[in-house]
Amino acid sequence: MTLYTDYLAEIETRKAQDLHPKPIDDGALVAELITQIKDPANPYREDSLKFFIYNTLPGTTSAADKKAKFLKDIILGAAEVAEITPDFAFELLSHMKGGPSVEVLLDLALGTDAAIAQQAAAVLKTQFFLYEADTDRLAAALAAGNAVARDILESYAKAEFFTALPEIEEEIKVITYIAGEGDISTDLLSPGNQAHSRSDRELHGKCMITPEAQAEIEALKAAHPDARVMLIAEKGTMGVGSSRMSGVNNVALWTGKPASPYVPFVNYAPIVAGTNGISPIFLTTVGVTGGIGIDLKNWVKKLDADGKSVLDANGDPVLEQTYSVETGKVLTINTKTKKLYEGDKELVDISASLTPQKAEFIKAGGSYAVVFGKKLQTFAAEALGQELKSAFAPSKEVSHEGQGLTAVEKIFNKNARGLTSDAPLHAGSDVRVKVNIVGSQDTTGLMTSQELEAMAATVISPSVDGAYQSGCHTASVWDLKAQANIPKLMSFMNKFGLITARDPKGEYHAMTDVIHKVLNDITVDDWAIIIGGDSHTRMSKGVAFGADSGTVALALATGEATMPIPESVKVTFKGTMKDHMDFRDVVHATQAQMLKQFGDNVFQGRIIEVHIGTLLADQAFTFTDWTAEMKAKASICISEDETLIGSLEIAKSRIQIMIDKGMDNAAGTLQGLINIADKRIGEIKSGEKPALTPDDNAKYFAEVVVDLDEVVEPMIADPDVNNADVSKRYTHDTIRPVSYYGGDKKVDLGFVGSCMVHKGDIKIVAQMLKNLEKAEGKVTFNAPLVVAAPTYNIVDELKAEGDWEILQKYSGFEFDDFMPKNNARTEYENILYLERPGCNLCMGNQEKAAKGDTVLATSTRLFQGRVVEDTAEKKGESLLASTPVVVLAAILGRTPTIDEYKAAVEGIDLTKFAPPLAIPSATKSAHF
Repeated sequence: MTLYTDYLAEIETRKAQDLHPKPIDDGALVAELITQIKDPANPYREDSLKFFIYNTLPGTTSAADKKAKFLKDIILGAAEVAEITPDFAFELLSHMKGGPSVEVLLDLALGTDAAIAQQAAAVLKTQFFLYEADTDRLAAALAAGNAVARDILESYAKAEFFTALPEIEEEIKVITYIAGEGDISTDLLSPGNQAHSRSDRELHGKCMITPEAQAEIEALKAAHPDARVMLIAEKGTMGVGSSRMSGVNNVALWTGKPASPYVPFVNYAPIVAGTNGISPIFLTTVGVTGGIGIDLKNWVKKLDADGKSVLDANGDPVLEQTYSVETGKVLTINTKTKKLYEGDKELVDISASLTPQKAEFIKAGGSYAVVFGKKLQTFAAEALGQELKSAFAPSKEVSHEGQGLTAVEKIFNKNARGLTSDAPLHAGSDVRVKVNIVGSQDTTGLMTSQELEAMAATVISPSVDGAYQSGCHTASVWDLKAQANIPKLMSFMNKFGLITARDPKGEYHAMTDVIHKVLNDITVDDWAIIIGGDSHTRMSKGVAFGADSGTVALALATGEATMPIPESVKVTFKGTMKDHMDFRDVVHATQAQMLKQFGDNVFQGRIIEVHIGTLLADQAFTFTDWTAEMKAKASICISEDETLIGSLEIAKSRIQIMIDKGMDNAAGTLQGLINIADKRIGEIKSGEKPALTPDDNAKYFAEVVVDLDEVVEPMIADPDVNNADVSKRYTHDTIRPVSYYGGDKKVDLGFVGSCMVHKGDIKIVAQMLKNLEKAEGKVTFNAPLVVAAPTYNIVDELKAEGDWEILQKYSGFEFDDFMPKNNARTEYENILYLERPGCNLCMGNQEKAAKGDTVLATSTRLFQGRVVEDTAEKKGESLLASTPVVVLAAILGRTPTIDEYKAAVEGIDLTKFAPPLAIPSATKSAHF
């Protein structure tokens, strides 16, 4: 057996799944292909040649390294392949995206053969994924008087790699396809339970929507070969819940254009739309692929004669259709007028979809090309001693004289790079910013590693303060898929420079801590910017943005991100929190009261600046985490000085635990974070730089005041699966008091876990069990209760404090790291399950509730099919509530009455919150 024959066997297996050969990333296999190509008599030569040309992954894969070196030999005449002429070899190198290919092109361009050097230079002028090692070679050659190096740099200084590209089409014909009615979550485009296959693009593409939908899309393409399919969320928002690069990849695979004839299953330029536009984090991902995201506004609120909204029987606004986008409509996007047309009829202005910056992404085939292109043009101008004349649209810099700054505006101003003036920037400005902390999670991490290879990155940017690769999304079950994927991922990321949950050398215990919790701990500066590969990257220190796997890769490789400064909505509190309420109820009440005050979701696409300065970072995270479900772009927690110091001290202690376990790397990343925390604590204590606050005269899109006196009973977020209006199902906008259910809604399973809980929640579980045991003699569960602590630290602390013992007493299952589960649970008994720290049921890719169940959870997800799938007879429901409500419901087997709830929580230390006595603010824009 050889690697090649193993590959042939894999190809036969994939044929049975209606799949093509898997793209090759293994250099050893490419070496075998080359040997067979060189041998005219080899029976595998013809197929080996095809695999070498059309099925070898580019970038910094070991396969790309072997391919590039062999192409170099062909160009220099050291090898001869009839089917690959030197000209064709140069063409293949031009599609390999940097890394080994750029190294080879530089070797040839700076070599002694003048004709070859000119050809290599011509190809290099089209490339933009150059790193310091590459640009240093060009700079050195320029200094030595090399004319070819000067010619290449002069081309870069003019950004000809961008300006020479074709302009975007003036008219783009599209054919509409309604992917669903109501909000479309990325789970529809890339289901969580198929996370293991995301890095295998062709295989993963088969999970988008349904096979029937895929066939319908193919039929539309065949019937309209001159049009591109536009995927639509009718009466909803496209791409809610997460950024999910795999979702955009799937849409591009079915509806986009091939990026290269020599790179299989990598498509770009998808077109997506929604009645209410595109979820902000998903829209970023669309930009990565050079796609277009459109806000259709094809349904509007019906108004009465007085201009007020007409309401239906449920008190919801009645919508009227302004134009139809039913499946099969042929429309036209005009990129000059920036309008959407049906024939000659103008339907809607889409200027926001075609800003100068977004138009550049479309022209360049994605945002990476623009990011790297700007960097390369700047370098070339500096190397040549020329004034930079940017070929790119200038960043939009918005500054309002006399207007103060919100918290996010302050953070962006502090971290901004490449500004043209000293004037403070306000919302709407396009800003290039330094990224302090980066997080990669395990079900998107393999894609991030592929993106890093594709952009020829080999080491983390030295400007990043810290980066972490988690293992939480695959923590529940150590199955064959996880065993194949996770060690490979951890090894890559560890080598790249991240702190990894699993040690490739096996010297420290593998951790499955929830990524958001770890990022919340390693964020040690309230002025930090965090990028994480999950929509719940919402820290309670700094400002954090959930991002697709590609944006994470870009942040790791460059230490930067580029985005507009979002508008902010200020959230403050008044009144007094009732003793029997948990802070999770305040979180739900914020959503409900906001909708009641404004009618529309003013949080969508904006920063939620929440003033909960009396809560430590762990507890405050319950709010900031939930803001992903509020459809906010991100959130910022405004903290009081002493509270922030307390949070930073906790963070230091947890980082020290990671160091003690042996998780720090050679660069001393974790110790560096402790040093940053110490510096920040010193600044706060001395008064040099107090905790981050907005200015008194900052301008907000809206201000929400939450009245705690109105929060009198537990609140439940309900997916409302049977709502007659399908657009209102599975949103997070239906918030109901527990009394709505009358104490008789059957609960089939309870789940306490995910990133929404902290140590206090697990202690609440323990205390409720102790109280019930004392009152009743024992605790009997009428429904299963699954408990998953978010981190191992919490488990260790609960053991030390005596709480774990009562949990063990009533558990019918307790995780064992030495013998982890290798199969997902499909049936549950009415017992307590103590699961391994991690995402568990919330993720939906491993453990799930039984189909058709009604689940009450502390989780965040209401999406259809995520936690629980439907049966033909009953829709699965995932209702979200506080920890004490979930525990009591599992014991009762139904939702509790308010009296039962009050009795059960009496004397228990629930998560309490009191509004700050004074809302902290600054009178001027200091310290940025």
